[in-house]
Amino acid sequence: MHSFDMQIAGEPRDGEESSVENPATGETVGTVSIGTRTDAIDAVEAAADAQKKWAESSPNRRERALLTVAERIEANQDELSELLVAETGKCLATAKGEVLETAQQFRFYAGIADKIRGDTVPTPTNRFNYTKRVPYGVTAHIIPWNYPLLLGSRGIAAALVTGNTVIAKPPSQAPLSTMWYGKFLVEEFPAGVVNIVPGSGSEIGATLSDHPSVDAITFTGSTRVGQQVLEAAAANITPVDLELGGKAPAIVLPDTDIENAARGVAQGIFSNAGQNCVATSRALVHEDVKKEFTDLVVEKAERITLGSGFDSATDMGPVISAQAQDDILGYVETAQEEGATLRTGGDIPDNPNLQDGHFVEPTVFDDVTPTMQIACEEIFGPVLSILSVESITEAVEIANNSPYALAASIWTDGLHATRIADLLDHGLVTINTFPVSMPQSPWGGNKESGLGREGGYEGVEAFTTVDSVVIEHDEMEDTF
Repeated sequence: MHSFDMQIAGEPRDGEESSVENPATGETVGTVSIGTRTDAIDAVEAAADAQKKWAESSPNRRERALLTVAERIEANQDELSELLVAETGKCLATAKGEVLETAQQFRFYAGIADKIRGDTVPTPTNRFNYTKRVPYGVTAHIIPWNYPLLLGSRGIAAALVTGNTVIAKPPSQAPLSTMWYGKFLVEEFPAGVVNIVPGSGSEIGATLSDHPSVDAITFTGSTRVGQQVLEAAAANITPVDLELGGKAPAIVLPDTDIENAARGVAQGIFSNAGQNCVATSRALVHEDVKKEFTDLVVEKAERITLGSGFDSATDMGPVISAQAQDDILGYVETAQEEGATLRTGGDIPDNPNLQDGHFVEPTVFDDVTPTMQIACEEIFGPVLSILSVESITEAVEIANNSPYALAASIWTDGLHATRIADLLDHGLVTINTFPVSMPQSPWGGNKESGLGREGGYEGVEAFTTVDSVVIEHDEMEDTF
């Protein structure tokens, strides 16, 4: 069993111990020391003390540190993947992919270290104007539990390479893997550059959000909590980058390979037990192919094997907690009351070997209408709603008629795909694949799905501001 302390100013710090359970079995898999408001304040002060010197470090120094972290993650990928499975319940193959992409993110941003540039601005001949990108300073990173390594490291790597210091708050439900690789960060960077304080959002997250010495905040999580972070940060005019909820539509048109579309939508909603902000939870299917598509998705859902993520036969693991399980089943009940047709799933599996875990069957609803609760709200579980549409125009209208606008997918073999993409008000649109992330690509949502972008070069922009310098070549006129 793993046990981790906080990391503040380059030193471990103990605190009240909190247990972490495996959601597939209910067994305790590790413990962490929980921080208090005082610990969070100490972490901010340590980060502030270290920031100026780190900002003055050479690009080569930053590059080497990020590359070393990537190498250490890769060298420990098996152990780190297993720890991720133990605390989240996700399948081992999914965990391994997350670990490797985390290493790739550090490699990507390491390569950017000597490519962070300003610009020159055309001016009258008596003046010279140039700009420079400079770090915000102290950055707070409030990390989600569904992909703690991938989503946490995206912001941490970008912040560090641009000269910022970091305070990370790992997710309460799944802090262990962040704490594991966080030790690599603490060891490879100067004291105080990286600080890690586990704890509740109401205490650690709130302290970081309203602290006047925190210069930028990144948060991934629910829209409701994101609003609270914004409100707290507003008192100090602190920039905030948010990736929030989603209700990703998948538009399926008659001119696509229906088998391929069914395969992609099923992967998009049932991978990681639907606990993805970009899960393809709404399938907007043209009426001409809806029956064929629905039958194929139901068939695939019924072939999914539930179980421990450590079992190679498992296709889908549990949801994160008993509360999440109850919430998802509540949506299932409401959907049936509102008239949706349950095609498969919708319950706790009857396998006695799974009774100690938080499992929900892969669930497919047909005959869903746009105003039903399951078509409007983020469920964050393995529940697919299938809606019938008569045209592209209707599909786009339904896809956009949502407060969420994080990601969407289009399934078509037609050249009109890019024109449809232009009509969709979503931060990410994919064509003939479910929404995917890559280190080199920007990531973020529109409307209530978030503010700003991380990933790619946009990640550099998320953690820097632009200063302008103007040089006057002529003497000033004597006007007084």
